[in-house]
Amino acid sequence: MSKIKKKDKKTVNQQPEEIETPVMEDGAADAEVTGEENKAPERDLEKELEEAKKLSDEYLNMAQRVQADFDNFRRRNKDVRADSFEDGAREFIKTILPVMDNLERALDVESSDEKLHEGVAMVYRQLNDALEKRGVQAVSRLGEKFDPNLENAVMQGDESEGEPGTVCAVFQKGYRMGDAVLRHAMVKVVAG
Repeated sequence: MSKIKKKDKKTVNQQPEEIETPVMEDGAADAEVTGEENKAPERDLEKELEEAKKLSDEYLNMAQRVQADFDNFRRRNKDVRADSFEDGAREFIKTILPVMDNLERALDVESSDEKLHEGVAMVYRQLNDALEKRGVQAVSRLGEKFDPNLENAVMQGDESEGEPGTVCAVFQKGYRMGDAVLRHAMVKVVAG
């Protein structure tokens, strides 16, 4: 009998078997149990789906704002780069203007060496053409009304030299590049 008791003890220690849900003949489970269980997860799924949609819309809006900000940054950066390039070009051209002045002075001097005069003229034309291609224009307003935005008056002339308020002599040419004045012309203005 001791053997039988040992078997009983083993059975007591074993876990009970799982109970299966009764299935009806058409394959449907018990209506009370399954109806409530199926409705609760559907509601949770709808809430989760709605929250996920809101979060998705929020991330999409954020991504669109970041993209727009980056496009604006790229556009501003392109403009700044172009402006910086133009500023650098203007500063470089300002350093060349005295060379233009000296070449003009050399051409104004009478020379017995015709080939030297011709060579200086060629260099002057080549430099002038390069500056014109870059948009540099000489400011020569002899006989026109004085404009302080383009000229610096360094002397006053008398009424016999022209109409009052007009430029009667140009001592040094002025230059401009587009709307920017690279160097103001040094002029003599008739007093008025």
